[in-house]
Amino acid sequence: MKKIAVIGSSGGHLYVLGGKDPQALLGEITRQAQAAGMEVSSIAFVAASGTLDHVTASTQAALWTQSAEGPREVFSGTLEDVNARAQAEMDSLAAAIRAGEVDGLVLVSADPKGLNHAALEAAAETKIPVAGTGGSSMAAARAMGVNVISASGTTGSTNRTRAVGYISAFASEWKLKYTPVIGRAAEAATGSLRERINLRSIMMSSLPAFIAMALILAVGKLPFLTESVGPLFDKLIAVLPIVVAVVAAKQVSGLDEVGIVAGVIAGALSVDGGILGGIVGGVLAGVLANYLLRWSFKMKFPATTASLVAGAISGLAAGILVYFVLAPITLWLGNGIRGLIEQALAFSPVLAGAVAGLLIWPAIIGGVYHAAILPIVLLEMEQTGYSFLGAVDMTGLVMVSAGITLANIIAPRDRSEASVALPGFLVNVGFGTFVEAAYPFMFADKRVFAGALLAAMVSGGFCGFFDARGTAYVPSVVAPGLSNNPMGFLISMLVAMGLAAGLTIVFNKTARKETAQA
Repeated sequence: MKKIAVIGSSGGHLYVLGGKDPQALLGEITRQAQAAGMEVSSIAFVAASGTLDHVTASTQAALWTQSAEGPREVFSGTLEDVNARAQAEMDSLAAAIRAGEVDGLVLVSADPKGLNHAALEAAAETKIPVAGTGGSSMAAARAMGVNVISASGTTGSTNRTRAVGYISAFASEWKLKYTPVIGRAAEAATGSLRERINLRSIMMSSLPAFIAMALILAVGKLPFLTESVGPLFDKLIAVLPIVVAVVAAKQVSGLDEVGIVAGVIAGALSVDGGILGGIVGGVLAGVLANYLLRWSFKMKFPATTASLVAGAISGLAAGILVYFVLAPITLWLGNGIRGLIEQALAFSPVLAGAVAGLLIWPAIIGGVYHAAILPIVLLEMEQTGYSFLGAVDMTGLVMVSAGITLANIIAPRDRSEASVALPGFLVNVGFGTFVEAAYPFMFADKRVFAGALLAAMVSGGFCGFFDARGTAYVPSVVAPGLSNNPMGFLISMLVAMGLAAGLTIVFNKTARKETAQA
């Protein structure tokens, strides 16, 4: 296993590009090294409390080194004191390099003429490969005769793209197989590119934008705000494809800021395709960004150039493809899904609502809700700001859960259940989410589960009767105001909670009698 050492500092320009978070910066290098079968054997990194372009006598800093658990802070104080402590690490590292215990060296905004001189002098003598970032520091290292195999500035780079650049250079030098790991540390080993293309995750992460649109719609209904707030709703609708594109590109690429930029470019060119067009554009941008970054490093592009290529070219290519080719298709698909719902409601709104209510609990328990129903809810909201399935979500799931938990506060089967039910009820009513709060009671008694299905079905029928559209994930007291039919939606919500609570109370009393008789 090749051993590499990391030296340097949080730098000047680097400080605002990830240097102020040494744990993330050093952790990313360590993680990418492990993916290539390399070991980060030693670290000597000075992390200052501010940019090193403006150092004062009072500037604080910390020394980070490598441990068995990974990078850690071992000493802190003034920058002068930390540099003095780091000098001992440099002398020790220089000796290790000369002893052949270090195979490669990473420079992160290093100081070749000062603190890091001893280590670089040893690297120059032994000709071990050196990769790094920091324009002036890398030039100075080269001037010392160091065997620099990869050098770049920091502009446009991130902790991840820089780390991938370092390790790609070493992998090429040593002919090692290396595939960059993307995603959070816990997901790095298993999160393949295909697995990161997750519609459920994209939609859930984009949900705040749709809620913001619904809130603007509700505020715009006030007579004295209609003219001033109305245009804001149109602007939010126009920006939704960009939001989903950014989320998709960031998640799929795994490249943080680079993925975000690619998503913005792709999303801006995909708006004519609606939110499905934005998703397609974002996914394509994420895939291309990931590929182009790795290709750029194979071609030995500097980290800055690789980041620019990955972010700009991927966003443009994906966006142009959607703009000229795919937008009509994605728009047709979105309109088609909304059209099917409208046809069902036109045939029999009460029946459509009842069927939706009956199926919504099995859908969420079976894991189908977030993968299939939520995307349809957001597709409905894309044009009007509210959704029929969103209304059924609020009544059939949230308010039914609120009713079940309320019943177990008022008349529980035993006293311990009241303390379990109360937090769930408060979240259901206060935030319009956490329907799983009803699971313990539904799974413990099949009659309660059947009552939940009945309450959801009846409330869904009421939504259809009143042609009520709305959304969940908002406080229940706010939800009617976000509906096209506030009074009808409120009645549907109260029917759901009241019926679920009443049935659960009856079932709880029956269960207590059965227990007493036994």
